[in-house]
Amino acid sequence: MTAQEQARLKSSFIYLANAVRDLTGNWQTFALTLGPLAFAAALCLMPDALNLQHQLMLFLSPGVHNVSLRAAQAIKNGPQASLPFSPWQTRLLHLIIVLLTLAVNLVVLCALSRIRAGVRENSALDEARAIYRRAWALVGPFAWVFLLQVFTTLVGLFLLVIPGVLAYVWLYFAQYAVVMDNQRSWPALLFSRELMRGRFFAVAARIVVFLAVWSGFNSWTGGAFVLVSWTLGIIGVVTGFLWAGMFAADLLATCVGYATIAFFFAAGARLYEDLNHARRTRLETSSAPALAPTESLGARPA
Repeated sequence: MTAQEQARLKSSFIYLANAVRDLTGNWQTFALTLGPLAFAAALCLMPDALNLQHQLMLFLSPGVHNVSLRAAQAIKNGPQASLPFSPWQTRLLHLIIVLLTLAVNLVVLCALSRIRAGVRENSALDEARAIYRRAWALVGPFAWVFLLQVFTTLVGLFLLVIPGVLAYVWLYFAQYAVVMDNQRSWPALLFSRELMRGRFFAVAARIVVFLAVWSGFNSWTGGAFVLVSWTLGIIGVVTGFLWAGMFAADLLATCVGYATIAFFFAAGARLYEDLNHARRTRLETSSAPALAPTESLGARPA
């Protein structure tokens, strides 16, 4: 790897800073594209929030403190029987949330691809429609590559932990390759591996930083969701607007969660772009024609 190629990889925080610029410079487009998905995810989170609020009301109910210890233990150990929504209902909605999150990944990558290519419609609404049309055309290839990523990573984790981690890092950019370079199926996975040739540890370090910051954001978002759900739930019970309070908390949590997805995918797109540029430079260098064979000088003039 040449010094020029090595310099192409910036520090993790430079990629994160540039991701902020990408999102703020196109905030209307991302708001219109992610808004409907966040709204749908917030509806799917409503049963969890209402179950959580119901458990809180049981715990704080004055009647619990006035009954015998046995009855209080029965309420504490068996609140699931009286939950507003059953476990199978919430699990089904959790599956829908996973599918919505995958849709967010695809939509964000399609938006970033158009930004990187300098393609844009006249209005933000038309741009959002164009992004959804592109995302719809890529649903099949994107879902198949995602399943291949998950399968390969799980096989590596099943064999040994380290191969699974290596597989995850090697295949990290497969989804980017589907959207930004029209790669399909196994070639998308191999393309992601090719991008890291000769620079695996440098790329892995940046991915680890991305994931560490991402997990921190998600932890704060999850904690804030529980706290806000309890607070707004109590206010909703007092004022009679429980559903409105719960939905406001859900919508806020999903908006923040999907915004962080867009943020870290934007940082990953910047890193992917630099790796792809270095790959093309390496291929052009290796395919340059060799020097012409030395020709005979011929007879020297008298």
